[in-house]
Amino acid sequence: MAKKGNRIQVILECTEHKASGLAGMSRHITTKNRKNTTERIELKKYNPIMKKYTLHKEIK
Repeated sequence: MAKKGNRIQVILECTEHKASGLAGMSRHITTKNRKNTTERIELKKYNPIMKKYTLHKEIK
């Protein structure tokens, strides 16, 4: 049987792009350990539409 792990996939969405009102959206998929990181994560990721690194926050 497969063991249920602590790592889950999360979706990160760009906060600056969402606020700017530009068309499209920038999303990234990553994993996190739900035991060590219980709160939502924030990472700087590349946004190809804005052509710069921006803050991406975890969405549900």
